[in-house]
Amino acid sequence: MILGILATLLLAGWSLVTIGALGGEFTAGGQGSPERACTVPIRFGMTVNVALTNMGGPMMGGGGGPMTGGAMGLHADQVTVAHGAVSFLVTNLGSITHEMVVLPLLESQVVGARPIGGNAKIDETGSLGEASNTCAEGAGQGIVPGGSDLVSIILAPGQYELFCNLAGYYAAGMYTQLTVT
Repeated sequence: MILGILATLLLAGWSLVTIGALGGEFTAGGQGSPERACTVPIRFGMTVNVALTNMGGPMMGGGGGPMTGGAMGLHADQVTVAHGAVSFLVTNLGSITHEMVVLPLLESQVVGARPIGGNAKIDETGSLGEASNTCAEGAGQGIVPGGSDLVSIILAPGQYELFCNLAGYYAAGMYTQLTVT
């Protein structure tokens, strides 16, 4: 738990330093591609910094997707926010493509326990938004390593799950809970 808190504090500081150093821009890079600065879209409300991580590079299983058991994670610098406008600045600190989707949790649901379909993904019906397009708005093919995306949404009080829904990543532990008061 202490390691998680330290990682969150480090991520929050890193995000603020990065945005400040880039003068209102964020980086979209990737292996083999030159880094370029993207203009930060207009944010509103509170900003939650989210880090997408993996260790050891691609963990390919027999089905062409990542295997469970790898060290993958989705870490938010805040676990509780006030209701209303919330912007998620999502940065891929890993070595493979990731994304972040926001879904409400029903009272009977537990974070990390959604049913996984035959495509190794969970059903995104009811999604409130996603960050999955490096340097662009809307849904895309994912955030490249070293890249960032921003999504701004209005959240009502309740429990939400933030997760990566690329094939196999949810099962590998890429989710977290957000409480909105």
